[in-house]
Amino acid sequence: MIKILRPECPYPVALQNGNYKHHLNKDALKKANFDKCMYCESKISQIDFAHIEHFKPKAENKFPELEFVWDNLGYACPKCNNAKSDKFHNDTQYIDPYSENPTDYFFAAGALLLIKNGSERSEISIRDIELNRPELLERRLDKITEIQKSINACYRTTNEALKTAALNELELESSTEKEYSFFIAALLKAHAA
Repeated sequence: MIKILRPECPYPVALQNGNYKHHLNKDALKKANFDKCMYCESKISQIDFAHIEHFKPKAENKFPELEFVWDNLGYACPKCNNAKSDKFHNDTQYIDPYSENPTDYFFAAGALLLIKNGSERSEISIRDIELNRPELLERRLDKITEIQKSINACYRTTNEALKTAALNELELESSTEKEYSFFIAALLKAHAA
């Protein structure tokens, strides 16, 4: 999970008219998220349709008044959105990547997303949204393995200029628009230490 800058709502009239899925608003969230799920960082549109997620559930017994509030909407994959469903804990709210920096709450250990400093909110976010589900761990591990092989190749070369250039290229894999950038940044940081 990475910090996401929420854009201004491009078409508030749609929200006023009871449409939180309007394509202009959905496209703005898609662009802000780099087409990645706000929770798991999986690229979405290449494999499925993205959901407009209600951070605080719109269910009648939860927060129906927030159904059309821009600051309550996010861009999520179907897996995370369905796992979270209408779950929400007022006393231990999920980590919101639009208003908080996830690095304050989580760290990456290989393909696992782990809680930082005993944070209950992190633990509940991981559990309820299933942020360490088996197929997600497998996808993250595939990406980490690919990057690790490239790192190994960089360190095997005796040409310092080639090694530096290759490592700089690998650094791009941790940029926010890349899938699983949180995990790749942790891997690259471990090699820089």
